[in-house]
Amino acid sequence: MSNELIWKSAHELADLYRSRAVSPVEVVEAVLERQAAVNPKINAFVTVTADQAREQARQAERRLLSEPELPRLFGIPITVKDLTETAGVRTTFGSVGYKDHVPTDDGIAWSRLKAAGTILIGKTTTPEFGLLGVTESRLTGTTGTPWDPSRAAGGSSGGAAAATGAGIGPLAWGSDGGGSIRVPSSLCGTVGIKPTSGRIPHNHNVETDATEGPIARHVVDAAMMLDVTVGPDPRDRIALPDTGDRYVEAALADGDLSGLRIAASHNPGGMPIDPETRRVFNGALDDLRSAGATVDEVEIPLPDAYEYFIQYWGPEYIAIADDMHANGLDVWPLIDHMAEKARLLTPLQVSQAMREVKTSIYEAYAGIFGQFDLIVTPTTPIPAFPHAGDKGGLDEIDGQPVKYAAAALHSLTESPSHAGLPALTVPCGFTNLGLPVGLQFIGPLYADVAVISAAARYERATTWHQQHPSL
Repeated sequence: MSNELIWKSAHELADLYRSRAVSPVEVVEAVLERQAAVNPKINAFVTVTADQAREQARQAERRLLSEPELPRLFGIPITVKDLTETAGVRTTFGSVGYKDHVPTDDGIAWSRLKAAGTILIGKTTTPEFGLLGVTESRLTGTTGTPWDPSRAAGGSSGGAAAATGAGIGPLAWGSDGGGSIRVPSSLCGTVGIKPTSGRIPHNHNVETDATEGPIARHVVDAAMMLDVTVGPDPRDRIALPDTGDRYVEAALADGDLSGLRIAASHNPGGMPIDPETRRVFNGALDDLRSAGATVDEVEIPLPDAYEYFIQYWGPEYIAIADDMHANGLDVWPLIDHMAEKARLLTPLQVSQAMREVKTSIYEAYAGIFGQFDLIVTPTTPIPAFPHAGDKGGLDEIDGQPVKYAAAALHSLTESPSHAGLPALTVPCGFTNLGLPVGLQFIGPLYADVAVISAAARYERATTWHQQHPSL
């Protein structure tokens, strides 16, 4: 029974709890057993909160017997990326310098998930301060995809996606500034959502393009997390007002994709694509058409993803690298490398990246949405690759040299973030090596419901989400 429980969705578990067929104690124990069995292979955890989780499960079991109106997420196991602060639970930001840091306050979204009754299993791995596209750090080592632990899980929410994909809890909470939820979700075979910028508030927000968000194995489970985390908070200056949208309702609504106009782009901005990724993506386009959608291929005129990455994020790399050096901490070589490239930028280049170029990215997408409801792309240009150490990526894709190996993995997910758009990845097939490939749905600004609805209908029309890694 425990092996069956680890693959149940959160939505299914909520029903099982209320019918008293299963208890939170059984589910949490099954998840902890799974964590102990497979984490040594994938290395997805910084901290495991087993004793706390067991006690919360016992309390949840008692309350579910007497309080029928508890939230649907009550008693559901969850993991939280180690960039999100959790009061009383170690939060390291992936850095040796914070290895003993225990915050006194919760992140805003986590406080809402906790209030809904989710049970924290542990904190998941991330590169230092989320600055790498793969999940490696001196504090925790290397995290691998559960489909082949010798290959990268992606980043920077690599531990969150690897844990969920491996059956260690149905829910995970991550963060995404340019693909850090969607990229590891693609490589680990899970669902990941980057909502519209400002949809989910977080403390001390200084970055308009970054957000927190859900990772799960089913679209409806990700929607369950959105339903309790969206809405304004005075601590976040860009937080959006509550629209009254109900994301679970959108995910469960009947129907297929009939009438939906979808624009498809294999490589927005002209990025090279792995042949197996292209093959699987083409199959996904056929699946969309079979489900009733009209799908036309388009070109999206975007700036060079690699150059823009340095121009936009470079100043942050400089600030963090300098701070770490000043405190006598070893800096991951790739972070130093990015910082040094950024030092060559002029103030005008940085200003243009933040203003003119960023606006041009939004306008490129808006031009497509003038004729289509949604856009789909591969989530990543390549599937999971053998661990590449500091290099963080491949030197070539489909025989073409890559400018910055470490930035290539995020080349298809960066631009929707800078446009502020909602974007979701869902499994859409496997390569000939059995590695998952993600399909990225991108919607117009504020159209989170439309993205979730379409992805859920696609998910129901296929069976990719029903496959699990053997580990």
